[in-house]
Amino acid sequence: MAEAATTAPKAKPAKPAMAAFEMPKFEMPKFDMPKVEMPAAFREMAERGVAQAKDTYEKMKAAAEEATDVLETTYSTATKGASDYGLKVIEAARANTNAAFDFAGEIMAAKTLSEVVELTNAHARKQFESLSQQTKELGALAQKVATETAEPIKSGMNKALTKVA
Repeated sequence: MAEAATTAPKAKPAKPAMAAFEMPKFEMPKFDMPKVEMPAAFREMAERGVAQAKDTYEKMKAAAEEATDVLETTYSTATKGASDYGLKVIEAARANTNAAFDFAGEIMAAKTLSEVVELTNAHARKQFESLSQQTKELGALAQKVATETAEPIKSGMNKALTKVA
């Protein structure tokens, strides 16, 4: 016969009081600091150093702000120049595409082989002149954009460095 054994939960051993592990509190002795008078020359030198540091900080801050303005202007100029250049490339592509379609229509309307050769030569000559002109315009525009983009950097950095020096 199995007898139902009821077991009471075992009591956990009592934890030792925390007070036994606490460190005794000590008070630090208070020492009187000797009163030392700073020499006037040392005080003046420290004040000049602080004033010079503040002045240098202000100059560097102004130079950094100016450099930031220069970079913003440069990015703005570069963005506008890139946009202008892209529009010029699209304009050239449109003109070349229209010329190619016109040429294709002329070739389809040609009745003799000599007329096809004549149209091909004329188209090639016209396209060569057109591409030469487009290349000159794109080169001039690229140079203008590069100059306009570099100028604010050059003048701004010279100005900023002059202020710092």
